[in-house]
Amino acid sequence: MPKAKKSKGGGGEKSGVTVGLADQILQGDVVRVSGRMKSRDRRQEDEDEYVDERLSRKILEQARIQQEELQTEYGLGKPEIKKQPSTVLGSGTQDLDSDEEWPALGQAGGEDDGECGTEVEVDPDDEKAMQMFMNKNPPLRRTLADIIMEKITEKQTEVGTVMSEVSGRPLPQLDPRIIEVYKGVNKVLSKYRSGKLPKAFKIVPALSNWEQVLYLTEPETWTAAAMYQATRIFSSNLKERMAQRFYNLVLLPRIRDDIAEYKRLNFHLYSALKKALFKPGAWFKGILIPLCESGTCTLREAIIIGSILTKCSIPVLHSSAAMLKLAEMEYNGANSIFLRLLLDKKYALPFRVLDGLVAHFLRFRTEKRALPVLWHQSLLTLAQRYKADLASEQKSALLELIKIQTHPQISPEVRRELVNSESRDQETATPVMAMD
Repeated sequence: MPKAKKSKGGGGEKSGVTVGLADQILQGDVVRVSGRMKSRDRRQEDEDEYVDERLSRKILEQARIQQEELQTEYGLGKPEIKKQPSTVLGSGTQDLDSDEEWPALGQAGGEDDGECGTEVEVDPDDEKAMQMFMNKNPPLRRTLADIIMEKITEKQTEVGTVMSEVSGRPLPQLDPRIIEVYKGVNKVLSKYRSGKLPKAFKIVPALSNWEQVLYLTEPETWTAAAMYQATRIFSSNLKERMAQRFYNLVLLPRIRDDIAEYKRLNFHLYSALKKALFKPGAWFKGILIPLCESGTCTLREAIIIGSILTKCSIPVLHSSAAMLKLAEMEYNGANSIFLRLLLDKKYALPFRVLDGLVAHFLRFRTEKRALPVLWHQSLLTLAQRYKADLASEQKSALLELIKIQTHPQISPEVRRELVNSESRDQETATPVMAMD
């Protein structure tokens, strides 16, 4: 017996009985809402929903922060009293020697990845320990303005003398129209928030006298957003040596001033630091190494700038060269922070770099000052990450070192790591014996 066909009206059959049109209408089977109408209703419902309470608080908080920045920068009204910082580097009652405290160095950027917009609090005892190793007579900080003025003065003195002897003509200066244009660029960059930059500024990296032209724009008056855009342009278009000069003379002084004034780093400046790593060699030579060589790097600066190292991928050759340089220079507390963060990246380091790191720690056998906890932490990180790549003689020397420079909680861990591990010369060397 053939199957009964369904009706074209869409009603079909129910229990073998054909349903009539009147019954279908009564049952509501014909009158259906189309999919398009459903999507409209759904979209209308979504639009009618309110923003949840948590997101509302975040929006209002960001609006308040932006309003305070505008008031501070342009003096629009009286700025509100800032709340207590929400990001704290460790609890005031928690022991900074404990292992649970260590991840704070890598989390200095705040809740959002790449942002260091919340104030970073540091332990006063650690700050005092670092100050013992700071340079008591730091050299004067040189900015782009200082360098340019020195160059102009030298060139005017040398070339001007020669030209006056030959033809009596003075040294040609920049065209007044160029000066006027870049003075106008300064007015834009000093109020820049977002959008396009002047085309005259974008061509600065291509100029032979880019430093002199950049000086006309007065980088110290740029907004933080303009500094980020400038870093993006210069890191992409300048050669490494020139980018290094821009980082060292323009970007680094601005970052240090911002941290010193606000106890945190502006989001745009933090993003500029990350963008500058587009040229890692210039970043290390223009920012990290000069910062440590100055002997005045504070704990807060080291934590904020060091967090860049944990969040960004850096080629092993550049990191190895930086670690070797940090190990060889005169010690200050910031060295230990940067060395530990680089060691935690678990590179396959050349033996030459490891030998330099071991020699760095062995120099402290005669140190009479109390070493900061950061130094012991970096030594433990070396032992944890590269214990199998150290020679037996190096392990024995480090075991002797921790008997001189002792930390009640960290030194036993260093000893355990060194004793219970193989050495790179394990086949020919005698095992490292535990020392009481």
